[in-house]
Amino acid sequence: MRWAVAQGHTVFVISWVNPGAAHKDKGFDDYLTDGTLAAIAAVQKITGEKELNAMGYCLGGTLLASTLAYFAAQAEQQPKKKNPIARATYMATLIDFSEPGEIGVYIDEQQLDLLDAQMAKEGVFNGRNMATAFNSLRENDLIWSYWVNNYLLGKSPMAFDLLYWNCDATNLPSKMHSFYLRNMYLHNRFKDANGITLLDTPIDIRKIKTPVYFLSTEQDHIALWTATYKGALLHSGPVRFVLGGSGHIAGVINPDGSDKYGYQTNDELPKDPLLWQAEAKQHSGSWWRDWHDWVTQDSKELVPARQIEQALEPAPGSYVKVKV
Repeated sequence: MRWAVAQGHTVFVISWVNPGAAHKDKGFDDYLTDGTLAAIAAVQKITGEKELNAMGYCLGGTLLASTLAYFAAQAEQQPKKKNPIARATYMATLIDFSEPGEIGVYIDEQQLDLLDAQMAKEGVFNGRNMATAFNSLRENDLIWSYWVNNYLLGKSPMAFDLLYWNCDATNLPSKMHSFYLRNMYLHNRFKDANGITLLDTPIDIRKIKTPVYFLSTEQDHIALWTATYKGALLHSGPVRFVLGGSGHIAGVINPDGSDKYGYQTNDELPKDPLLWQAEAKQHSGSWWRDWHDWVTQDSKELVPARQIEQALEPAPGSYVKVKV
């Protein structure tokens, strides 16, 4: 975000509340109305601009795809209604869930029934449980290394900013989480034309004509890049697919000026992701610069990032103090 502002972008970020039992009936529809749609309207009001670029990370990317498909469906019903998203960026985002990766070991009817029963009692899927589930997929690195080095050997944990950030887990409302797991992961309906309905609107990813940028990472075990690639093929508009190095977090948070991982590009989009990779060009440095060139190619000139003075309360906001 700091880098984007330095390039002249005016950056807005949705601050998702950490839900409690009172939010148990919040569904995926609410994440559109109170999330993306409300945020877009707020940005338009504050800046006076009719269009904006949007970016979504992981589940946020799936929500962004839902929003784009919703706008596409609205445009069919109301041709004069313009889509406010000029360009969209997905980071480590699944749209076709046929390859769920290692997290698939937790996805079946029996386990989801147990999870629904647990969430019915608490009203949320507890963020600690989610963290444990993902850590168990990389138990040598994320569990046993700490057990051996810190507990048995008494060594102090090494400072690791990304893992510290990753430990800031969030709860998820029971209604939304159940809908997400069953419709996306278990039944893989999101990829199908009119497979799910949001805000009384059938969702079809194939109707999205907005230019999109897919950033995936080669070692991602949460959103396999070969699986995210399938989502790229579903879009009807211009698509740029870029493959970064490393995994779900480090491959995305790879600062400009860093030569640590590099990234791959290919202007073609064949059906086979491995063919895409075989013909891709390797680049050093961060994918951020490639993204910046892509997202600004329609801009005649850049303006200095705006200073927005409409704070509800001092940064970082009281919501960050709410514990899981």
